[in-house]
Amino acid sequence: MKREERYRMVLDYFRQTMPQADTELQFGSVFQLLVSVVLSAQCTDKRVNMVTPALFSCYPDAKRMAEAEADEVLEYISSVSYPNAKARHLVELARMLVERHDGEVPADMDALLKLPGVGRKTANVMQAVAFGQTAMAVDTHVYRVSHRLGLVPRSANTPLKVEQTLMKHIPKDDVPRAHHWLLLHGRYVCTSRAPHCDRCDISHLCPKLLDGSKLE
Repeated sequence: MKREERYRMVLDYFRQTMPQADTELQFGSVFQLLVSVVLSAQCTDKRVNMVTPALFSCYPDAKRMAEAEADEVLEYISSVSYPNAKARHLVELARMLVERHDGEVPADMDALLKLPGVGRKTANVMQAVAFGQTAMAVDTHVYRVSHRLGLVPRSANTPLKVEQTLMKHIPKDDVPRAHHWLLLHGRYVCTSRAPHCDRCDISHLCPKLLDGSKLE
């Protein structure tokens, strides 16, 4: 099967089964989405959603968070992964937003990447979810599923290479949803350990034993 045909069949499946795919993070503003995405690094959305209601109640916007100290924010996020570093980053990015962007989250990639604690994946999530731009965020789920489904070659051995390959083959209108399609499939079906192949509706497309597959 040629890669173009594989993309067509996989994307057709997701279009039919998840036409409204979106993030599972809970937020009330662009700033709160940014905070949630920063907190979600190497942490589950479920855990992030448990800590953010109290956090956002106290620090609903960049201005309020910029006035806090890292140890004050830490009290609210102590149960997430790497809480000390994330508390520091959140306060620093809030202060930068206030100082350089009037408290608003910028849509520009370069400006996003200058914010403390914001890497390319987080910036792409913000562009796609908050600003409706054509951006593909590659986290561990997207990286794994892309390889397992044969959407990318073995040579795509970094998140950036996976992102570039997916962007090349996925139609522009599908790109923002495709991130969630692959992520959710990886989170609930094509899991890292013991993937649930018995309840995968596209298992017949999975090149488990083909060269380049992560399941060989």
